[in-house]
Amino acid sequence: MRRRAEGASGPVSDSVPAWLLGTWKLVSVLREDSRSGVEEDFFGPHPIGYITYSADHRMMVVIARGDRRKPAGGRITPAEADALMKSLVSYAGTFSIDGDEITHHVEVSWNEIWTGTRQTRRFRLAGGRLMLETPPSPDPVDGAMSVRRMVWERPA
Repeated sequence: MRRRAEGASGPVSDSVPAWLLGTWKLVSVLREDSRSGVEEDFFGPHPIGYITYSADHRMMVVIARGDRRKPAGGRITPAEADALMKSLVSYAGTFSIDGDEITHHVEVSWNEIWTGTRQTRRFRLAGGRLMLETPPSPDPVDGAMSVRRMVWERPA
């Protein structure tokens, strides 16, 4: 289908595969360090998250470590707040597609550094799973140059 949507730089036109639309549940997030080539489960072995793509070219995503700790007391400490912020990625906006690349035009974000940016990923469907991969870029949590690979599946 051909659609028009407003992106960060104005109207965009692209074709959205029907299989992409809807909600996907996070399976894994791997990060490959650009210098060393070392891969790690970046959000731990059991991350939690969802990504949704709608026919009107809106998208939302939230990713969190599966082992996040609740604050110990009735008020969150600065250290607890820092740990929670570094264990979460969340944003929403519009999206556009060009070939095998999907670009998220971020309108609101857990980290204001991302608000107003474009986040591009290669995407593909493999074995019923949505695969997203970033280009080499600074990681949003710690700034390390890396490639992040996210695997998503339809929720049960």
